[in-house]
Amino acid sequence: MRVMLAEDSALLREGVRSLLTDEGHDVVAAYGSAEPLLARLAAERPDVVVLDVRMPPTHTDEGVRAAVRIRERWPEVGILVLSQYVEQEFTRVLLGDEARGVGYLLKDRVMRVDDFLDALARVASGGLVLDPEVVGQLFRSTTHPLGMLSDREREVLGLMAEGRTNAGIAAALYVSVSAVEKHANAIFDKLGLAAEGGYSRRVLAVVRYLEV
Repeated sequence: MRVMLAEDSALLREGVRSLLTDEGHDVVAAYGSAEPLLARLAAERPDVVVLDVRMPPTHTDEGVRAAVRIRERWPEVGILVLSQYVEQEFTRVLLGDEARGVGYLLKDRVMRVDDFLDALARVASGGLVLDPEVVGQLFRSTTHPLGMLSDREREVLGLMAEGRTNAGIAAALYVSVSAVEKHANAIFDKLGLAAEGGYSRRVLAVVRYLEV
């Protein structure tokens, strides 16, 4: 896998570079800000870009704005955004209407090497990855439309948001795949997600978190 990094913390940037290199991936460039990465991206066309949310010069939303530009100009490039905290307004911008090949992880998750590498691989293959803590905070909102879901349906949708397949969800919850399919269909029905329309209902169900 070919990866480009933009992270202003030199310690984390070099740590991620070293980890990915040790795993056999090609880190073609690593920068402390988004602009040089964007300038080189057209020539390199990596499989995935890993971006910090807050970088120089303003340390506000440079990573998010860079992610939006990448998605618009190079939609085939996966985007994994890292943040110190859950920032729901940024998540809304990142995911948009078609959340494919994009992920949002808290930086603590990078320390869980297997989780981080799994998220990177799923984003590279076009999947959607949301940090479980992001999902948890959205679920805890009492005004959220997901309040109509049962506890089990919330569990299923939370695991969907982590990028798991129906088989993976079934294994995590110790239920059958058919039971997961039943819960998934109930989720789609309660959220008013029709089967037609050209979009993945799984993706739309996760994006619905952000419509509060």
